[in-house]
Amino acid sequence: MSRPDNATALVTGASKGIGAAIAKALAADGWNVAVNYRSDEDGAKATVKAIEEAGGTAKAFQSDVSNGAPDELFKQVEDELGPVIALVNNAGVNADGLAIQMDDEAWDRVIATNLTAAFRLTRRAMRPMIKARHGRIVNIASVVGPRANAGQSNYAAAKAGLIGMTKTVAAEVARRGVTVNAVAPGFIETDMTKDIPEAVIDAIPARRVGAPDDVAAAVRFLASDDAGYVTGTTLFVDGGMSA
Repeated sequence: MSRPDNATALVTGASKGIGAAIAKALAADGWNVAVNYRSDEDGAKATVKAIEEAGGTAKAFQSDVSNGAPDELFKQVEDELGPVIALVNNAGVNADGLAIQMDDEAWDRVIATNLTAAFRLTRRAMRPMIKARHGRIVNIASVVGPRANAGQSNYAAAKAGLIGMTKTVAAEVARRGVTVNAVAPGFIETDMTKDIPEAVIDAIPARRVGAPDDVAAAVRFLASDDAGYVTGTTLFVDGGMSA
């Protein structure tokens, strides 16, 4: 089935970088877009403004998705924009360090934001999607999930868990018209990757870092009607790192 009228896409962590690019791409595809942010209100407003200037519909919603209470966020979005038929779990943090030196706070914070929040939001999103017999959930994982990257045991565990969760939830809801997929970026030009050494770039088969729009294009496809038979998969956007 095609997506319902007034369908909304909720993109977490959409005030800048990959999240902002995803929000703009989905708006260009006709979705109402809920731009979620934790603290960067100015960035979220800038994302909304860019979408509106391009003829789309968007609104910013403040919520720390790691706090374990998605109902309030969803109710606000549903009341002000429409039913959430697409969810993009993009919000993420990192707190790098070698495992032997990593404290519990660094581990817990990364797991809570990057994995547990995605599960809770997914759980909340599924019921209205199943009722509508149409839904799109896209989890932003990482190439670090299935491969080692020293100093990121917490981040890698969260992203590997996200890929595993994606596959399992996809199998549970596939016959209900809801697809669940992951996108795993490699090195993308954002604030988190601004100091990438040249040696690392040289190790990427494409010999360059990606752009947020590269990731957004993959999400745009997975959220579209054209991807209705694509579910439970992970699409790597990494310049060949996972080859």
